[in-house]
Amino acid sequence: MEQYYYNHMDKQKQAAYHGILQGITSLVDEFQIPALDGEDLYNVFFQLRLDHPEIFWVTGYKYRYYKDSPNIIFIPEYLFDKGKIKEHQKAMKSRIEKLVRPAQSLSEWEKEKYVHDFICQNVHYDKLKKAYSHEIIGPLGQGVGVCEGIAKAVKVLLDALGVWCVIAICGNNPEKGIKYRHTWNIVRIGGAYYHLDATFDNTLGKSDKVEDIRYDYFNLDDKNIFRDHEPLIAPAPACTDGDHFYYKEKKMSFTKTEDVYKRSLQAAKKGKMLTFHWRGGYLTRAVLDELLDLIKKAGAEKGKVARIALNWPQAVLRLEYVEDGQENVTMEEANEGEQE
Repeated sequence: MEQYYYNHMDKQKQAAYHGILQGITSLVDEFQIPALDGEDLYNVFFQLRLDHPEIFWVTGYKYRYYKDSPNIIFIPEYLFDKGKIKEHQKAMKSRIEKLVRPAQSLSEWEKEKYVHDFICQNVHYDKLKKAYSHEIIGPLGQGVGVCEGIAKAVKVLLDALGVWCVIAICGNNPEKGIKYRHTWNIVRIGGAYYHLDATFDNTLGKSDKVEDIRYDYFNLDDKNIFRDHEPLIAPAPACTDGDHFYYKEKKMSFTKTEDVYKRSLQAAKKGKMLTFHWRGGYLTRAVLDELLDLIKKAGAEKGKVARIALNWPQAVLRLEYVEDGQENVTMEEANEGEQE
């Protein structure tokens, strides 16, 4: 298991981290740790819980300073009483073991997809933002979560499957109306680092059917993830490989308009849904209009109209042809702001 944030701390913070980890794992009521100022202590505690998503039973703390003492007294705030915590720990442990069992012998990439698909099919976004939705107990125990709980669930499952994974975190941006920090994951597959945002894919694919799962945020590089994600506020490895993005791997990333036309025609004929990524240059309004015309033309040849959903920042289009009705294009936004 990767203690990524711990490895990026100085000795003093590492000592505090270690002390907190020991204390809260042993469910101690209060204990001493090396003194840190308020902000440093907050960051150590926050990052410890990103490194250790399995710790779901403590979400806050208080502390007491003594004048001239090199230590502070750390007082964890436990979510449940200790008997209940132990029950939940046992339940979570067996839940995680049960979930990862079918994926043990898969390749790294297949393990990543298995965990991503599990989230997209089984976890609903928690609009009420309950305390446990920020912890693995939400997604894995109750089937609900917010981005933090979902990113922690992805990490805990990939940790159990032996796939290198960390939780990435970006700031809020009040000017853009982004009120919350957002969290997702960075994974290492075949020695290279990629962004994986299961929360964003989950907000796009709105059903539990396999064919509806979206992969718009599966193995993106830095350049593409930051089209609709704020800059990171904590250390993270650079993701420079753009060649293993899901739709590219699956040959569903087109650079030629004739490919879009050809595949749309097939979809209209078979009545199948088509999801593809456009990378034949920047997706401007003019390029989009050209693609929409081709999609419309392909449908007309089979006497059908297209219903199109567009994830503009990531240049992903999903279309379905229907016999009758109005053609429509919906702009999709994969973000939690939509969910508030």
